[in-house]
Amino acid sequence: MTVGTQLAFDRLIEHMDAWAKESGEEVIAQIGPSKLKLSHIRAQPFMSPLEIEELFGRARVIVAHAGMGSIISALQHQRPIIIVPRKASLGEHRNDHQLATARWMSTRPGVSVAWEPSEVNQLIADSSASASTSAISPHADPKLVARLRAYMGVD
Repeated sequence: MTVGTQLAFDRLIEHMDAWAKESGEEVIAQIGPSKLKLSHIRAQPFMSPLEIEELFGRARVIVAHAGMGSIISALQHQRPIIIVPRKASLGEHRNDHQLATARWMSTRPGVSVAWEPSEVNQLIADSSASASTSAISPHADPKLVARLRAYMGVD
């Protein structure tokens, strides 16, 4: 599980701590600046990129905020990801761009959206059916690069 490193996402973190107790499954989490006292998940404020890569590579399913770094990493590792968008109205972010990201990514194979943390449980149970069938490239599509270069006047 990851909620990034910049902002706390206590609503999701609390839910996952309760889910870990209920399910008995191991949950390892990067929780950013959260001050919650957690009893059932192994949490750190920050993990190195190498730690994240290793954990994503062995995860059965990834639960995350709707951050593009988390989504891209999950798709590169061909792991199903359940994204829970932060809500500005609840003080979880400065604006609602994660809601837009979640709507945009909701049709992508391997990506499921839980609009509320309470929806995560069922999506975890269903996650084996939603795994991405092919990894995405760590590099931008050459056609996109060519169009950007042409737009910027770079050859």
